[in-house]
Amino acid sequence: MAEKQVPRGGLGRSARLASIPLGFAGRAVGDWGRTLVGADTDSAQTLARNAEQLFAVLGTLKGGAMKLGQALSVYDAMIPSEIAGPYREGLARLQTSSPPMPTADVHRMLAEQLGRGWRERFVEFSDEPAAAASIGQVHRAVWRDGRDVAVKVQYPGADLALDSDLRTLERFSRLFAAIFPAIDARALIRELRERTMEEVDYRIEADRQRAFAAGFADWPGLRVPRVVASAPKVLVSEWLDGVPLRDLLGGRGTEADRDRYGHTVVETMFASPARVGLLHADPHPGNFLVLADGSGLGMIDFGAAAALPDGIPPVLVEILRLTAAQDAPALDALLRAQGFLAPGSDSADVLRWVGALADPLRVERFHFTEEWIARQGARVVNPTNRAYRETGRALSFPAEYALVMRVLSGWMNILAQLDCTVAARGSVERWVPGFVH
Repeated sequence: MAEKQVPRGGLGRSARLASIPLGFAGRAVGDWGRTLVGADTDSAQTLARNAEQLFAVLGTLKGGAMKLGQALSVYDAMIPSEIAGPYREGLARLQTSSPPMPTADVHRMLAEQLGRGWRERFVEFSDEPAAAASIGQVHRAVWRDGRDVAVKVQYPGADLALDSDLRTLERFSRLFAAIFPAIDARALIRELRERTMEEVDYRIEADRQRAFAAGFADWPGLRVPRVVASAPKVLVSEWLDGVPLRDLLGGRGTEADRDRYGHTVVETMFASPARVGLLHADPHPGNFLVLADGSGLGMIDFGAAAALPDGIPPVLVEILRLTAAQDAPALDALLRAQGFLAPGSDSADVLRWVGALADPLRVERFHFTEEWIARQGARVVNPTNRAYRETGRALSFPAEYALVMRVLSGWMNILAQLDCTVAARGSVERWVPGFVH
């Protein structure tokens, strides 16, 4: 495998980002019937070329560029295929692919973090990476006690590059808005920046992983690998054999399995604030593994998590409850009282804009499908929609609330791609105090 050097200097990284094609970013997003690059006859080829260049740059840079691509990728099911089709494959590829770290750098990081005698801690260590992520890569090894382990090693300079990338990418928010017009890319980038320093310290991730492992030790159908050792830039965990949940997207696998895994995801998402005081804040299907032994799912990667020691904020619970109940007057009063809705907007517009996203909470069991999420996207992500232009821009939530909403909406997109039927309302009633009056 060829070893490619990730640019670490600010000038080199900015130059890579500057190569991203921006000419199409402001064109033809006002009408879903037109292609993203306009009406030229070779628009499909232009889209494919732009997509390839965009994701080649993001994947090569890793760091903040790759992390932003991963954060955006969960929303691709809401974007009509005639607009974002060429981007979907590239977005999914960001979740698993990137140039590997040179072996010499891997060994140097292990020596710095675990000591010069790091090899003595392992019976075996594979220099070939088993997986790659935005700020680190994973190697398979055997710990000195015989356990199979996953060794996550941070890329050299990732802590400096991550913040630099995200600051630079704020200037490119128009490009991402062209593909995901209802997503506030600038706000998303700022949120990612705020969590940068937490994610680059693997000791913080290790503490979160220990908390999830303890809180879900008795959870049926879910396994959280135990932490074996940790340092600021190296994390050693139990190895889980399995394939990413991503492999079941698009209706692959049996209906019973997809429903079972969808139930586990929903239960875990709503139960974690109550059981652990944390919400896993990186919703993408690579963070759950379908375990090889058929026992259920494995949950991994705890770098991004929101501290919710008192559970989901009560005001968000009430907004969720009133939206599900389609109670426009009460929702209007609550949004205005909290300062979330600007003068001149009304909650009926809120319900018209996003109300159908609460469909899973209005029935005992709900079938999440790509057709359903695409219908919501045609309304919610359509910049020609008056409710989007007026109501969407009039709504404003504190960053910690916006994070919870982003995680919930991200998982809805993934469940739709999984094509599963889940009793989501029951999970919310069990684990979210205040939803049932």
